[in-house]
Amino acid sequence: MRNNNRAPDELRPVSIERGVQFQADASVLIRLGNTHVICGVSVEEKVPPFLKESGQGWITAEYGMLPCATDSRYRREVNGRSGRTMEIQRLIGRSLRMMVDLKAIGERTLRVDCDVLNADGGTRTASITGAALAVRDALAKLMRENRLEMMPEIMPVAAISAGMKDGVVLLDLDYMEDSSAQTDANFVMSGDGRWIEIQSTAEGEPFDDESFSAMKEIAGKGIKDLFQLWTDKKQI
Repeated sequence: MRNNNRAPDELRPVSIERGVQFQADASVLIRLGNTHVICGVSVEEKVPPFLKESGQGWITAEYGMLPCATDSRYRREVNGRSGRTMEIQRLIGRSLRMMVDLKAIGERTLRVDCDVLNADGGTRTASITGAALAVRDALAKLMRENRLEMMPEIMPVAAISAGMKDGVVLLDLDYMEDSSAQTDANFVMSGDGRWIEIQSTAEGEPFDDESFSAMKEIAGKGIKDLFQLWTDKKQI
């Protein structure tokens, strides 16, 4: 029996709140069950040195866990990011750069900060889903302020976890499920149904093609449900 009596292929309750950081260029608070992440976007009128005079913009991300996000206090990473944090924020950045032709945003950087307020599994996938919505809002603001000549075409992006526990394929694992799963995976998909990134790991024993296909199928279903957030539907 899953928490909240969820079916194996059912998402946790999902909601978004936009504009929660009024001084950011855009912000979204995404809630996925008891995992809550605030995603803020700051627009900088410059690019990294390797892109200077290229006519191309950049989207990058930082990820962090607030001290009281977990059941025991999470220590601030004041002496440098951990390997896990670096891997997650690179994943977020790679995913967000799939949303738009970077030449269409000009030589500016969209810096996305994903801060986990409450962690109950799936923080990296919730960060991607919320950050993508915030990037869309930031680009819309640039358009309203006449800082873009035209609104670039934006590809929706969303992500979700899936896993195998006791022989059952589960969608959107919470912390207790994730910590005891035999296999867990993270899936990132674009709005046209193509995969951006898949991370899958065997925790107990190796998994076969049939299990992987089942996880991929259930994740695709869940992500398509998350794309409803792009139509300004506030809750799933």
